[in-house]
Amino acid sequence: MAFTRATGKHRRTSRTARTTRNIAGIATLAASGAVASVASPALALTDEARTHDTGLQQAVVLGDELADRLATQADAQQAAAAKEQVEAAAKKRAEEARRHAEAVRKKAKAEHEAKVRAAREAERKRLNAFVAPVTGSYVSTGYQASSSLWSSGSHTGIDFHAASGTSVHAVGAGTVVEAGWGGAYGNNIVIKMHDGTYTQYGHLSSIGVSVGQTVTPGQQIGLSGATGNATGPHLHFEARTTPDYGSDIDPIAYLRAHGVNV
Repeated sequence: MAFTRATGKHRRTSRTARTTRNIAGIATLAASGAVASVASPALALTDEARTHDTGLQQAVVLGDELADRLATQADAQQAAAAKEQVEAAAKKRAEEARRHAEAVRKKAKAEHEAKVRAAREAERKRLNAFVAPVTGSYVSTGYQASSSLWSSGSHTGIDFHAASGTSVHAVGAGTVVEAGWGGAYGNNIVIKMHDGTYTQYGHLSSIGVSVGQTVTPGQQIGLSGATGNATGPHLHFEARTTPDYGSDIDPIAYLRAHGVNV
C-alpha cells in the first residue's frame, strides 16, 4: 500500500513518539503471534531505531537509578528523623530523671535540716529545763524557818527529805564552781546555772563532780547524807544570786519559776 503525506496543519508525529509506538506495536504483535506472519523486511529496525531504542533503555535505567537515589535519600531522612526522635526522648527522660533526683535531694536535705532543728530545739529545751534535786521527795523544812540551829537565826534554804545515800541531781544545766567541804554545810556543791544564778546542795555523804565540770538537768552530782551541821540525813538546797553565803533567794519560788512543782 502506498502512503501519502497529509497536507494542511496536521504534521507528522515526532520520531520519539513514532518509535515508541513502533515498540509498543511490536510488543503487541509478538504477544498475539502475528509477528510470524509478517515479512521480515517489514520488521527490520533501522540503525536509527536501534539507536533510539538504546537511548530509551538508558533513560529508563537512569530513571531507575534516580528513583533508587531518591528512595535512599528518603530512607536516610526517615532514619535521621527517627534518630532525632529517639535522642529527644532520651534527653527528655534524662532531664526528668535529673529533676526527680534534684527534688529527692532537696526533700532529703529539708527533712535532715528539720530533724537537726528539732534535735537542737529538744536539746535547748532539755538544757533549759529544771527538775527537783531529789526525785519523789518533799520539803521537810521551809525557807527562812526560825531556829537556833542556824547561825543566822533563820533557814537560808529548804530541806528535802532524803535517806542517806539518796541520789541528788543538778536542778538545771550549769558549771560546778565549788565541790568540797563547806563548814556547817558539810560536803557541798555550788553550781553556776546557765541563767547566771547559783544553786547549792549541802550535807552530802559523797560528791560526784569536780570544779569546772558542766552538768545537765537531772544529772546525779552526789548522794545525800548528814555531814556538817545536821541532825539527820537530808538535802539542804539553796538558790543564790552569787556563789557566796548570804545571797540566798526563795528556793521554792525559784524552782516554781522554772517549772518545778514543789
